[in-house]
Amino acid sequence: MSKSVLVTGGCGFVGTWVLRALLKQGIRVVALDAQANPVRWQRLLGSDSVAVPVVAGSLLDRELLANVFSKHQVTHVIHLAALLTPACQQDPYAGCEVNVLGSVALFEQAVKSRVQGLSYASSLAVFGPEPDSATTTNGTVENRSPSFYGTFKKAVELIAEQYWLHSKLRSVGIRPHVVYGPERDQGLTAGPSQAARAAALGQSFQINYRGLVGYDYVEDVADAFVRTAFETPEGAIVVDLPSEPATVEQLVAAIDRAVPGASNKITIDGPTLPRNDSPRDRVITEILPDWKPTSITDGIQRTVDFYQTNPSRC
Repeated sequence: MSKSVLVTGGCGFVGTWVLRALLKQGIRVVALDAQANPVRWQRLLGSDSVAVPVVAGSLLDRELLANVFSKHQVTHVIHLAALLTPACQQDPYAGCEVNVLGSVALFEQAVKSRVQGLSYASSLAVFGPEPDSATTTNGTVENRSPSFYGTFKKAVELIAEQYWLHSKLRSVGIRPHVVYGPERDQGLTAGPSQAARAAALGQSFQINYRGLVGYDYVEDVADAFVRTAFETPEGAIVVDLPSEPATVEQLVAAIDRAVPGASNKITIDGPTLPRNDSPRDRVITEILPDWKPTSITDGIQRTVDFYQTNPSRC
């Protein structure tokens, strides 16, 4: 049977890059998303965008899920659909429905349809802000998430483990930190990506946070999801991405190297973000030994080039 990949959240930032990577390999795809974004698809997928089947709907619609798996003969799944931190904090009930129950519904259908591999988005938000802020219970250090979003992501990791134990569903959860690159346009941490775009266009921009956190270039992240969906080891594995650490000032310096003088038009303000440090018990090179991440310098340069070489993408 030929490969057919369901991408949940396929109209989002990372989802569109995942579709782009799959289409380049000539693999059949279907996207499931609550909201379509054909403009982003047109800019990143080009003429291929019209050929991608997109199903508008919810993971909680189990009948819809069953029909999608059957109609498109889904063999692999890349699960990216989720409500992000602000939405989960504002409405934890809705966040739990989508992020936790939606994942359970998807895993359940994946078992019924006997998919060959599944990768899904976890997050370094499953950890607490800093190592020295971790709590100790019965002598055990617990670096727990302070957010509903991070807690829901941790729950999905544990649920994936149960599906391996009881149904032998292979899965790989991937924990990126801040994902950046062309077309990142939403969320507080979209600031560096938007600043790179502004620099490419000669515009001013303000990044509204500070702090030292890790960054992962979007094409690396998309490649991680695609490869682990196809190269899924036995078990329910969760891996960290390298997430190169940098301050916002260092990111601005990288933008200035790509567009000399751009730093004069970029300002920085706002709260200091937590690092969400991982113990890094398992990194992606453990299952993909040839994995090589893109440096922040190269990732920022590619982001600038994306907008400079084709202004219509802006």
